[in-house]
Amino acid sequence: MADPADIPPPPTAAPPAGDAPPACLADFAALARAVLPPDTWDFVDGGSGAETTLAANRAALDRVAVLPRVLTGVESPRTGARLLGREQAMPVAVAPMAYQRLLHPDGEPALAAAAGAAGVPYVLSTLSSTPIEEVAAATGGPLWFQLYWLRDRGLVADLLDRATAAGCAALMVTVDVPVLGRRLRDVRNGFALPPHVTAANLPRGRDDLAHAGTPGVSAIAAHTGAVFAPALRWSDLEWLRARTPLPLLVKGILDPRDAVRAVGAGVDAVVVSNHGGRQLDGAPATATVLPEVVAAVDGRAEVLLDSGVRGGGDVLRALALGATGVLLGRPLLWALAAGGRAGATTALALLAAELRDALTLSGCADPDEARQLRTLTGG
Repeated sequence: MADPADIPPPPTAAPPAGDAPPACLADFAALARAVLPPDTWDFVDGGSGAETTLAANRAALDRVAVLPRVLTGVESPRTGARLLGREQAMPVAVAPMAYQRLLHPDGEPALAAAAGAAGVPYVLSTLSSTPIEEVAAATGGPLWFQLYWLRDRGLVADLLDRATAAGCAALMVTVDVPVLGRRLRDVRNGFALPPHVTAANLPRGRDDLAHAGTPGVSAIAAHTGAVFAPALRWSDLEWLRARTPLPLLVKGILDPRDAVRAVGAGVDAVVVSNHGGRQLDGAPATATVLPEVVAAVDGRAEVLLDSGVRGGGDVLRALALGATGVLLGRPLLWALAAGGRAGATTALALLAAELRDALTLSGCADPDEARQLRTLTGG
């Protein structure tokens, strides 16, 4: 697999004509906001409640200071790393995110193809607006499938079979959505999916509620409340572990005790995540609890960080805090909105360049060495 150092320079087609090309992933936010309907921007950008946890994710990462090593002789660091036993071009996977055709007509296949070209896993959401099989045909790289636990266990089994048949290399089950967090921007907007955006992996008609716009009601919350199982248990995770031979990740872990129990249930990785600040408002920032989870797991499973990651410097911070890798979410949706596959390709190339710079400046030859760095909290 090619190292990102061999990837051509980022294309300049993503930004609007006349604008300077993005210099970092954060630059895509303004580009996306300029082209998206306001309610769609709020759906992507917003969090739950007062958005306390949404803000805390970013603030916690900003408080992590990394102590660089000097005189290490590093000139051209490797960004490659192993995730779930397979070499990837970066210790990064594209986070599972629903309904990507809201952002761009090409939706999930475009972002999956950009991820495949960049050599990083793409995690396909249960609530994808493109069927599993079509995304698998488009990606050209490692595809993981994210599972929401549904009331209909027969449908869960069907999704598992389809993901396996499509060649998905791993299964990620999200465990922090017994109900959808109260996302006030969506409530105030009466947000509903437009007719052309569907939950393509569900049987026809199972997403009707998501299209039923009502003032003061989030149609997305109404839909998930009808189809998601609200009482997921450890016995369900054990059933899932026995049901699939694929590497299994559990996403939505914050308490180290849950991480230990998940490892005991046979998972291969835990994802420290608060759903990007979109579920329990007041939950801790993921960077704050990551070291405790890493210590509790004690090398028996991989530990990935999700929520708040905005660039290569954050990847370095996560590695220094003990993570195996990270999931990257919103910045890639911004890039998709701004320029489709070209925008996503630009964003991932920028991420690779930022990570190479961060490794060089911290004196690390590769991500494994970055995990040996010390950190301070508070700047």
